[in-house]
Amino acid sequence: MRRSLIAGASVLAAGVAWFVVADRMAEAETIRLRPDSPDVVTQGAEIYAAACASCHGVDLEGQPNWRSRNADGRLPAPPHDETGHTWHHDATALFQLTKVGVAEMIGDPGYASDMPAFADTLSDAEIVAVLSYIKSTWPADIRARHDGL
Repeated sequence: MRRSLIAGASVLAAGVAWFVVADRMAEAETIRLRPDSPDVVTQGAEIYAAACASCHGVDLEGQPNWRSRNADGRLPAPPHDETGHTWHHDATALFQLTKVGVAEMIGDPGYASDMPAFADTLSDAEIVAVLSYIKSTWPADIRARHDGL
């Protein structure tokens, strides 16, 4: 009888965990950037200027030597224009990185990064707006390649 209860509790816990993971996956799959929406892009540009440009640059140019770690072991802020690697990541990855930060996204709480998590600062819609603004600045061929991710 006890084994049956333990087995039943385990199955129930696994089912609940599956629904939580499935719900998060479904949420993550719904991330759609809107680089062709003038209102969204304008809002994103304003938020970018206030929250991102101090590190990533007013013109999305990033910090110098962004591929080489600083003396503290952290990477400088990468560019978000077509010269950087932002467009190599799909919209969901970019959203998660912005919302929860690098350490949580990669599952390594010890990973040191100057990139803050914006979950407590920006709404999901504001994060999408910033990413939409960034994408709106990319050349058509880069945008098309990003769409294919």
